[in-house]
Amino acid sequence: MVRGKTEMKRIENPTSRQVTFSKRRNGLLKKAFELSVLCDAEVALIVFSPTGKLYEFSSSSVKETIERYRSYNVDVETARRFIEDNMQHLKQETASMKNKIELLEVSKRKLLGQGLGSHSLEELEEIEQQLQKSVRKVRARKNQIFKEQIEQLKEKEKALVAENERLSKKNGIIIEAKEAIENGSTENGTSIESSPTSDVETNLLIGLSRN
Repeated sequence: MVRGKTEMKRIENPTSRQVTFSKRRNGLLKKAFELSVLCDAEVALIVFSPTGKLYEFSSSSVKETIERYRSYNVDVETARRFIEDNMQHLKQETASMKNKIELLEVSKRKLLGQGLGSHSLEELEEIEQQLQKSVRKVRARKNQIFKEQIEQLKEKEKALVAENERLSKKNGIIIEAKEAIENGSTENGTSIESSPTSDVETNLLIGLSRN
């Protein structure tokens, strides 16, 4: 026979209510014990009967578990407040950055000459002074870059001149050595132009010699 679903409401009959309390209390205590043993969990259970009688179960100590619970709640509350404070700070920072971005956008449009129709003469003169100041800074930076490039080119020129001088000296030494070799060959009579074998004539006679 299938048991019907129990309606979840207060049992009006005192006897039935007491019987149901006893059965479910024992089942609850049993489940708490099984959970602590099977899962190695720290379990504390406190039940007060309708008459005020206390029933409790703890895998270690009810007092220690309650203290741990309170400490956990304090930590959670502290973390929650910390997160809320940080969120508030981030919101303020976001609003501040948004205002700064809007001001920068307005300043950018002014410098680009956009939306100047509603500005007074004093405001336009101030914008003109800012532009002139910016142009002076740009020119100063450009001149500095030009000077740095000129100095780099001068250094490269010095390096090339020094390398050219080194190569010229090296080439001069090679030429002198070659001339010395050629002069020494001429003095020893080994010159090709003055070779004594160039004009030699040879006469050969073939036949019997006569006495």
